[in-house]
Amino acid sequence: MNDILHSLDQALRLIARGDAGLVAIITLSLRVTGLALLLSMLGGVPLGAALGLSRTRLRGLVTALLYTGMGLPPVVVGLFVYLLLSRSGPLGAWGWLFTPSAMILAQTVIAFPVVTSLTMTAVQGVDPALRVQVRALGATSRQEAWAVLLEARIGVVAAIVAAFGSIISEVGAVMLVGGNIAGKTRVLTTAIVLETRQGDFSLALALGVILLVLAFAANLAFLRLQGRD
Repeated sequence: MNDILHSLDQALRLIARGDAGLVAIITLSLRVTGLALLLSMLGGVPLGAALGLSRTRLRGLVTALLYTGMGLPPVVVGLFVYLLLSRSGPLGAWGWLFTPSAMILAQTVIAFPVVTSLTMTAVQGVDPALRVQVRALGATSRQEAWAVLLEARIGVVAAIVAAFGSIISEVGAVMLVGGNIAGKTRVLTTAIVLETRQGDFSLALALGVILLVLAFAANLAFLRLQGRD
């Protein structure tokens, strides 16, 4: 307990004095996770809604693939992205390996199936009578989909929260493709691993406390948005 209190005190001191290295790590962590979440939302929410409204035979296959994607270990995703971006890989010409762009790509791959699958589930849970009602009022297919998506908004927000939680605390993939380079690709999770390996448990705990606070604040903001809706 004393170690936890000491780490909390140290974390507050580091934040209070605006430690440049710590601010850079926090900023990069939020930038990487925020962009990855945004990209997964832009693709995952419309696809999840379309799958939830669809009645085609392929929906079962796509759903199985998405559920498999939700269970993929992050380190496997990191390995896949690493091979794609390596010099001999198909995307090696981009020069993204060991850059924040590679980390964003890896986290997007992790978050996308979570957002898509849970959005699809939320849309499927909407009362089918709603679709009949809006169709009877003369709504177009797009307007009908939008009405159902609005009705399922609480579940969609939950999908976003779940995806955020899955990537803000992820370490395996970002370390593989980012390399944990100081001042360039070091984020909170990889910094915790480094400090633990070096035996600086107080700083590692302090970084852990900051990570938990950031995750709690972001989830609280999502939940407040959910409650307002």
